[in-house]
Amino acid sequence: MELTKLTALELAAKIRAKEVSVSEAVEAQLEQIEKKDSLYHCYTSILADEARARAKEVQKQINDGTLTSPLAGVPVAIKDNICTKGIPTTCSSKMLEHFRPPYDATVVECMNAAGTITVGKLNMDEFAMGSTTETSYFGVTKNPRDITRVPGGSSGGAAAAAAAEEAFLTLGSDTGGSIRQPASFCGVTGIKPTYGTVSRYGLIAYASSLDQIGPIARSAADCAAALDVISGSDKRDSTCVDREHYGYLNALTGDIRGMKIGMPAGYFAEGLDEEVRKSIYQAADVLRSLGASVEEFDLKGVKYAIPAYYVIASAEASSNLSRYDGVKYGYRIEKFEGLQEVYKNTRSEGFGNEVKRRMMIGAFVLSSGYYDAYYNKALKVKALIKQSFDEAFEKYDCVLGPTAPTTAMKLGESLSDPLKMYLGDIYTVSVNLAGLPGISVPCGTDKSGLPIGMQLIGRPFGEKEILRAADAYEHAE
Repeated sequence: MELTKLTALELAAKIRAKEVSVSEAVEAQLEQIEKKDSLYHCYTSILADEARARAKEVQKQINDGTLTSPLAGVPVAIKDNICTKGIPTTCSSKMLEHFRPPYDATVVECMNAAGTITVGKLNMDEFAMGSTTETSYFGVTKNPRDITRVPGGSSGGAAAAAAAEEAFLTLGSDTGGSIRQPASFCGVTGIKPTYGTVSRYGLIAYASSLDQIGPIARSAADCAAALDVISGSDKRDSTCVDREHYGYLNALTGDIRGMKIGMPAGYFAEGLDEEVRKSIYQAADVLRSLGASVEEFDLKGVKYAIPAYYVIASAEASSNLSRYDGVKYGYRIEKFEGLQEVYKNTRSEGFGNEVKRRMMIGAFVLSSGYYDAYYNKALKVKALIKQSFDEAFEKYDCVLGPTAPTTAMKLGESLSDPLKMYLGDIYTVSVNLAGLPGISVPCGTDKSGLPIGMQLIGRPFGEKEILRAADAYEHAE
């Protein structure tokens, strides 16, 4: 039995049944990482000794009945922009290369309380700015389905680790598709929850009004179980919503009869790869065969999502990243004359090109004379996009479309044309602008064998519906 081929829930069930020990699971995961990661480069740090020690503690708690979570004993990995106490949290940037947080993020506390074991931190685009995981200071992550291709981003390490069986379950972050797009490119499942469902305390910010933490795994059920663990109110995050009921895993009944699903006609217009289009329509047929009704409709305003997103996200990034100035913490140049030189040279050397590009865009759209023309107008477009989705959800339970317009690009293609990379987010950014939940599920491959992902978008706090549809689809395949 190859343990690393199991889903997280299957592994946890075997641990509860005493067919496998927690230490055996951790050793199997570490062995897989040692075997594969030199090729794929999913990890920025591997916590072998810490994981082995924690495995023994968790096993005792499982044996005495203290730990009863469906994920107890499962090795997991965390994106490197989520704080882990005493463990490097770098955002894959030179700026934070040696940063060791003095606290755990709320989601890390939740996962620890559920009995998972963190085996490492995962590579990403620097400060989550990118769609390919090529902007990392620590090197490029490669797609396990084809090492000449990108894994997507910014949570490329998280998706690649799940696809390469280097992690049973990972946590990533999603600002404009950074969980869903790499999940699509790597052929795994990833969900971005409704804004406010999961605490952002301890998530190093890119764009605070858009960021959300979510799981990536090899099944919708694993994602549901992880979401049950990390969801909930948090007094340390004022944007986190207090809700009484979650129960995502229990919502996976397999029955989607009567579910109404809308397909935005605009999502299937010019720019969508023909093989992707065909796979999404085939997936719609599968959902129909399971008893759901699927029809096309007009979703207004989403064609303006890309410019609105990049104006808002870059503006917030410009503000959030101003704290990295060489004074308080993080990288600082060694030789300087005066405070102005500390600021200028530290930020010039500490940040990569893509981060600097977005900060400059953000500073420009927030500047005097341009605020109303760009940033304020983008906020109005954001409100219109949310209104369009609200109108759609008066009729439909969820919205179906592609996750990305193409399959994974060749390494190096997007970096030479940043605008092309930005346009690749066309189907994902509107979900963040409207604060909605979205999940990417594998739904086939192209002629080269590269994975294609379909995206299911739910109404606010409609995670149960999209998870149920995703799980039903996975079991129908």
